[in-house]
Amino acid sequence: MAAERIAVAAITLDFGNTLVRVDRDGLRGVVEETSEVLARRGIVHDRPAFLAIWVEERERQFREEVPQFREVDVGQRSVRVLARLRGMAPPPGDERWDDAAAAAHVQRGEVDDVVDAYSGAFIHRISPVADAAATIQRLAGRGFPLAILSNWPLALTIDRFADAQGWTPHLRAIVVSQRVGTIKPHLSIFRAAEEALGIDGPVNGRILHVGDDWAADVVGASNAGWRTAWLAERPPDTPLPTSERDGTVRPDLELTALGELESRLGSATPRTRPA
Repeated sequence: MAAERIAVAAITLDFGNTLVRVDRDGLRGVVEETSEVLARRGIVHDRPAFLAIWVEERERQFREEVPQFREVDVGQRSVRVLARLRGMAPPPGDERWDDAAAAAHVQRGEVDDVVDAYSGAFIHRISPVADAAATIQRLAGRGFPLAILSNWPLALTIDRFADAQGWTPHLRAIVVSQRVGTIKPHLSIFRAAEEALGIDGPVNGRILHVGDDWAADVVGASNAGWRTAWLAERPPDTPLPTSERDGTVRPDLELTALGELESRLGSATPRTRPA
C-alpha cells in the first residue's frame, strides 16, 4: 500500500544537517580556512591557537546560551577569541566573560573581518546534501511557498550560501535564530516564519517543517501547531547541538533522505482561509 500523502500550504526546511551536512571535520576545515584568511590580513598570528580557542569558546557559548533558548553570537565569539590571543585570560568555566573588557583588545573592523572570513570559508568548504537543490526546485515548482528555518549563529552565512547554490529565487524567506533572537524549539521563531510565509489565520497543521533535530525541529514545530517531517539520519560526529527521539510527539513523516520528501506530499493548499 502506498504511503499516505499529506497536504500543506507551505514548507520550511532546517539548514544544518538537513540542507547541508555539517560534520566535525568539515567545520574544523572552515575554522582553519578562516584562520588562514585572517593571518593574511595580519589579524591572527598563531593559527593553531586560534583554532583551539575558537572551539573552546564555541562550546562555552553553547553551554551558556542554548539552555536559555538564545542563539550563540559569532561576533561575540570573535571578540573573545581575539582577546585571548592577545593575552586576556578567559573566565572560569562557570563564569561569564566581561565582554566590554574583551572588546578593548579588538580594533575597529576586526570583528567584521572575522565574520566575513568565516562565512566565506563555510560557503567554500561545506556542501549541500545531494538532494537539496532538486528538492527545493521541485517543491517550489509545485507551488509550495518555501523558507529556510534554522538555528544558526550567523544569518549572513545562510543568505550567502543560498545565493551561491541558486536557492534564493525559490524561497519566500530565510528565517534564522540570529535575526529572531530565539532558537527552536521556542515558539517565537515559528511564529516569525508564519509571518514571513504569509500564512493567514491559525496554522492548524498547514505548515510542514523538515529537520533532523528531535527537540528543535519535531517537538518545536509540533508545539507550534505545524506538521513535521523528521530526517532521521545525520552525521554521527556533528558538532551542532542535537537531541534524540523521545515519546513526546509523533512526526507526520519520517525520512532517511531529503529527496524522499516530495513523493510524500499532496498538492499545495491555499495559504489563506476563505472568508
